[in-house]
Amino acid sequence: MLLLVKYTLIYAVVFMLVALGGMFSERSGIINIALEGIMVIGALGGVIALGLMPAGASPVMLVIVSILVSALAGMIYSLLLAFACINLKADQTIGGTALNMLATALGIVIARGYNNATIAKIDYNNKPFLFDVGGLTLNVFLVIGVVLLALSIVALYRTKFGLRLMACGEHPQAADSVGINVYKMRYAGVMLSGILGGIGGFAYIIPPVSSWNFEVGVSGAGFLALAVMIFGQWKPARIALAAIFFAVFKTMANIADSIDVLAALGWSRNIYSMMPFIASMIVLAFTSKKSRAPKAEGIPYDKGQR
Repeated sequence: MLLLVKYTLIYAVVFMLVALGGMFSERSGIINIALEGIMVIGALGGVIALGLMPAGASPVMLVIVSILVSALAGMIYSLLLAFACINLKADQTIGGTALNMLATALGIVIARGYNNATIAKIDYNNKPFLFDVGGLTLNVFLVIGVVLLALSIVALYRTKFGLRLMACGEHPQAADSVGINVYKMRYAGVMLSGILGGIGGFAYIIPPVSSWNFEVGVSGAGFLALAVMIFGQWKPARIALAAIFFAVFKTMANIADSIDVLAALGWSRNIYSMMPFIASMIVLAFTSKKSRAPKAEGIPYDKGQR
């Protein structure tokens, strides 16, 4: 049972962070399909930063620097999406898909260069990120996730920034007419998605294992986070609950052999691996009609049009 709780919390925080990032982007009017790729780049940046830190660095410094680098890497990579979709007015779905493909390729090339070998697997020390509470092993990303969730709720609903961001995603022409710079707000939304997505990617690979093969990217976690965002109706609190729901299925896929009840069923491991994606399809099929996405998402904004 402790193992189930441990991994559910790990994946719930990951899905929540990345989905919150997607929420900020789409609230501004930019569809961010590139969350998968942003996670890869954020994870890669954090792992490399962790490996390049001096041997005598304190655990606190290792955690802070590597997380900041993962956030920075994700933000920089998200700027490619922002520039293509905001300045060049490219198709947002195609742009995001291209960045997902590019991220995996970059991850492999950079990881191989870092290892100076033909393998894209990087080893690292994840002990500074873990701590025990009552026999349950938790990680620092759980604390970070709770803090960022609270900040997201306040920022979105209780600040001028959040209200302006939502206005740009609902009716950018009206927002522009009252002096809001739609382009800057959309850049801010995409950059926030990069920061949260980068941290989420790092949180996905660090707590569970001490090495990661970047040839597999992040194994579709970014797409599950998109499902979490939609199921959560682009609202932070609902996204947190949706993240827990999907995390349970993801956990079952990973530790099915370790849970007696599931092992007794004798099902193939592949069935459990498919469960998170099957659950996302079923949930979205029944909830898509009631979904209310920001009205202007996916529509390039032209200041000259009214």
